[in-house]
Amino acid sequence: MPTEILMPALSPTMEEGTLARWLKKEGDAVKAGDVIAEIETDKATMEFEAVDEGVMGRILVPEGTEGVKVNAPIAVLLAEGESADAGAAPAAPAAAAPVAAPSAAAPVPPSATPVAPAGAVAAAGPRLFASPLARRIAAERGLDLGLIAGSGPRGRIVKADVLAARPAAPAVPVALVAAPAPAAPPAVPPAAPATDAILRQYEGRRFEEVKLDGMRRIIAQRLGEAKQTIPHFYLRRDIRLDALLALRAEMNRALEGRGVKLSVNDFVIKASALALQQVPDANAVWAGDRILRMKASDVAVAVAVEGGLFTPVLKDAEQKSLSALSTEMKDLAQRARTRRLAPQEYQGGSFAISNLGMFGIDSFDAVINPPHGAILAVGAGARRAVVTDAGAIEAATVMTATLSVDHRVIDGALGAALLGAIRDLLENPLAMLA
Repeated sequence: MPTEILMPALSPTMEEGTLARWLKKEGDAVKAGDVIAEIETDKATMEFEAVDEGVMGRILVPEGTEGVKVNAPIAVLLAEGESADAGAAPAAPAAAAPVAAPSAAAPVPPSATPVAPAGAVAAAGPRLFASPLARRIAAERGLDLGLIAGSGPRGRIVKADVLAARPAAPAVPVALVAAPAPAAPPAVPPAAPATDAILRQYEGRRFEEVKLDGMRRIIAQRLGEAKQTIPHFYLRRDIRLDALLALRAEMNRALEGRGVKLSVNDFVIKASALALQQVPDANAVWAGDRILRMKASDVAVAVAVEGGLFTPVLKDAEQKSLSALSTEMKDLAQRARTRRLAPQEYQGGSFAISNLGMFGIDSFDAVINPPHGAILAVGAGARRAVVTDAGAIEAATVMTATLSVDHRVIDGALGAALLGAIRDLLENPLAMLA
């Protein structure tokens, strides 16, 4: 019997996507694990692999089609000897695909792992359906496929599910590790004028309409939600960079042979990660009806891309050297600009950094990226006249940093302690190497 290939859920927040490109044509042989298509989510373009073997019988959704709902049929896979006309789903326009897929059948997002306690899948239990590639990656990472929820057709475990899973920590109850933060309700713009009413105001004027893509739509929704629902307050400090710049120049000379060049932003990442360890109560996220205090310093960094931005996350940043952070950040930024990040690389974290200093911005107030507890806005370093402790006036390179804080998670004194720790580390950068 022909098998329907369904639109996969490639991230926990994905509800629909764009079928960017088919890599298999009708009549092509397909093996389990073959990449058959490229799917664009709101943040990235990801490869979609087959979970069954057969022949590509009929493509139901042409490439380039936008707004394809998760779990909607996109193609038909035929077994050996089957015909595309015998029992196959009839071809339908892309617009009808969402209607054909009941929302109740939507697969569990890859992030909802583990889904069962250890040992739940016994030798005599149900057969595990997983692609060969997913099995190989699971074996390499030491993951138990019995604890991973599949997002492929009929619950098949695919590559994205394994990449999103993490080894279970025996000492911590599964529910505490796996439970995602409750999603806030979508923000509703207050009394926003209807589109046609706005258009009427500009009748007779020349303009170009820019269609919102998935990324811009999500940015508008999440940041609108953030400003309406998060009680922001702002803390600002001036930070002297002279010692940091001198150490950076010395380290870059030593690292030149390894092809590593440290930026000021690398030091800001490291200082923020260490400060979150020094002020652990500030290393927290808002989870709807509770606060989650994180143990590791997972620091997100805003990266501008065409049409929007990503916030890739540097996990366990407090444990990594400056050169390791620099190399990882450059790789994440490059792949962010080509929309090749996997969802687990830009989701999570408790703290974010947004640096506009390279654009000549002296200072600004950044919007918190929920569910983070805070975001650090970094301005440009500039030569200024400063008064020393001895009362003398001298020139120094000074940078203004502004900490935007979620008052539900972090109070004023706690936020001041966090920003003070970041400032002390940046002004005494040798402490970051100890």
